[in-house]
Amino acid sequence: MSDIKKVVLAYSGGLDTSVILKWLQETYDCEVITFTADLGQGEELEPARKKAEMLGVKEIHIEDLREDFVRDYVFPMFRANALYEGAYLLGTSIARPLIAKRQIEIAKQTGADAVAHGATGKGNDQVRFELAYYALNPDIKVISPWREWDLASRTKLIEYAEKNQIPVAKDKRGEAPFSVDANLLHISAEGKALEDPWEAPEEYVFTRSVAPEQAPDTPAWVEIEFENGDAVAIDGERLSPAALLTRLNELGGANGVGRLDLVENRFVGMKSRGIYETPGGTILLTAHRAIESLTLDRGAAHLKDELMPRYAELVYNGFWFAPEREMLQAAIDHSQGPVTGTVRLKLYKGSVTVAGRKSPNSLYSLEHVTFEEDQVYDQRDAEGFIRLNALRLRLLNRQRG
Repeated sequence: MSDIKKVVLAYSGGLDTSVILKWLQETYDCEVITFTADLGQGEELEPARKKAEMLGVKEIHIEDLREDFVRDYVFPMFRANALYEGAYLLGTSIARPLIAKRQIEIAKQTGADAVAHGATGKGNDQVRFELAYYALNPDIKVISPWREWDLASRTKLIEYAEKNQIPVAKDKRGEAPFSVDANLLHISAEGKALEDPWEAPEEYVFTRSVAPEQAPDTPAWVEIEFENGDAVAIDGERLSPAALLTRLNELGGANGVGRLDLVENRFVGMKSRGIYETPGGTILLTAHRAIESLTLDRGAAHLKDELMPRYAELVYNGFWFAPEREMLQAAIDHSQGPVTGTVRLKLYKGSVTVAGRKSPNSLYSLEHVTFEEDQVYDQRDAEGFIRLNALRLRLLNRQRG
């Protein structure tokens, strides 16, 4: 790839991507365009601009994509109730396709012939970024410095940075205690001090939620309104997707909601231990399943639950732009037409409990389920239903006998 003239780098402004920026300039003797996405990570992004300028970058893209992120990626995923390995709400996974998509778009706008990322050769993100790149532009050239260079340790990165007069934050000197990834949906921590799955994480690892035992002694109540499967209002106030998730994060974090300590199976084959905080997403998942319980037909609901693990695996493994994910999404979205109504929840010391739900499309029929006398259901009908379902079991038992 020695003929590369211009590359778009996914740039955070941190140590790794700042070293990558300089390394790209030196190794490929090419122009580097930086792209920094505001996905709600909660950090000031102007320092990234200043550092890129200091490193000689002439074209710098910093974009606020919070609404795009929640509307076009988080909400569609939550319509599926997606959980990877039954627990992980996919906070890191769902951010990568949006970043990759904008990189490819910027590459097209600027005439760049390559894109680059800062993901390591051991993790999932390299796969997620690159599958998205190739799905959107089959001919794009991809540079993955961690698979090419010999800067194989934090010490070597810092030495390279100091040699090239790249500022190194004081807390990055020496071995960082753990690696952090954040966006509006979640914050994750992994590596270093967290690598032993037997050792509980220290409280300082958590930044978006109070410890459940330190949460208020009185519960907080919240009502979430849904339209066609998406949350649109909190306590009667209509909010944009990003504003709504921000509000839920604040409510969940204040009540110790959304902490997860998980050993998961990476796509590349190894197991890893991660500490996740997803306060708003945890509330949203509980509420969405509650409104679906009223409005979805049993067959549709059960089929969704069967499809969900496959959908979650596709997102986790980086196949957001694959046809099979889009096919599943079409089926899931079709199911969400009647998923409209309001859910009332109680938040208390780390727990989220459904306290009520209502919908104009409710399939719940008090006439049919009441324990009192009714005029719509003949209980004698159940006898034939049971006998027909038992027929094969009776025949099987007789044959075995």
